[in-house]
Amino acid sequence: MTGFQTLLYKEILRFWKVAFQTIAAPVLTAMLYIMIFSHVMAGSNAAFPGVTYEQFLIPGLAMMSMLQNAFANTSSSLIQSKITGNILFILLPPLSHWDYYGAYLIAALVRAMMVGLGVFLVGIFVANIPVHNVLIIVTFALLGSGLLAALGIIAGLWADKFDQLAAFQNFIIMPLTFLSGVFYSIHSLPPFWQGLSHFNPFFYMIDGFRYGFFGKADVSLALSLSVTAGAFLCLSAVTLYLLKSGYKLRQ
Repeated sequence: MTGFQTLLYKEILRFWKVAFQTIAAPVLTAMLYIMIFSHVMAGSNAAFPGVTYEQFLIPGLAMMSMLQNAFANTSSSLIQSKITGNILFILLPPLSHWDYYGAYLIAALVRAMMVGLGVFLVGIFVANIPVHNVLIIVTFALLGSGLLAALGIIAGLWADKFDQLAAFQNFIIMPLTFLSGVFYSIHSLPPFWQGLSHFNPFFYMIDGFRYGFFGKADVSLALSLSVTAGAFLCLSAVTLYLLKSGYKLRQ
């Protein structure tokens, strides 16, 4: 087994060993959101013609869960390794910055896909969810989760304490995901907030992902794909630079 394969195996095993916390708990949280909102919003106006509120909600919740867990996987792994000191054993093998990035990224994608699939399977017991284009669904799931995984690596490298990481998650990741149109269509917002939503990159990830199910979205698919792919490539470049320079790892 190569060094890259060993690190990837270690990262997957790390979250799989506590699957109730890393996989089952996010699915349960999403299930509670579905139960509560589908009951409270039953009979409300649908976001798109022919799409019920329950159908609209479930893909958004699945994507939100994937994004949050992709970020949590990479950021928590790095901060725990730095604080406990076992980061030395990860840095000692002759691995390139590409190996580190690939191992952390793929492990985060595996966890995100498992959580997203769990939310989707729970959702189909509540509503009949159409699938317009599987390729679009998978593309946005991978790009969005990859983007948050890269952001998690940056946050994990930057933070020296759990408090700093929690602040990053609570004051940046959480507001951006909750204000990205998971629970509503931005066309239902006042003009000011509607315009502001277009500056939130999370909105494009969720809107494009939702297009894969319904063939309908708040903005064009090309715009969502461009923003998501562009943000993923930019953050990946920053992450690779930080890993190559040894930022807060070899200092």
